[in-house]
Amino acid sequence: MADRVRRLKKLLDVQEQLKALHETRHAGFVASAVAARAEAEELAGRFDAEGSLAMSFPDVYHRRISAALSRERASQKLAETEAGRVAMATVRADRVERAWREADRADERGKTERDLLELLARKQSPT
Repeated sequence: MADRVRRLKKLLDVQEQLKALHETRHAGFVASAVAARAEAEELAGRFDAEGSLAMSFPDVYHRRISAALSRERASQKLAETEAGRVAMATVRADRVERAWREADRADERGKTERDLLELLARKQSPT
């Protein structure tokens, strides 16, 4: 039984690492979306600013703003996907942790019962 407890503990560690990986990726995608939105807003602000080169090159500004907004949408979509993976990893980790705790309790119960039976056997045997 102790072998099962050990394997479940290792699996739990792996599940926690996987969950942390997905959380990190999610945070990265969210940060990327925020950065792309900020870039688009900055470019739009410059476009309307006095003395800007935007009047000379409006196509360039519109293209860059459009590209930044596209990157934001793509990053948001990836962040949503990763959020789903975080949720699934959390569920898996919780299930493995529950199984590990149950196996550990069963193992402890078994050890206690064996010790008790051994103690009773010693008391009953004439020495």
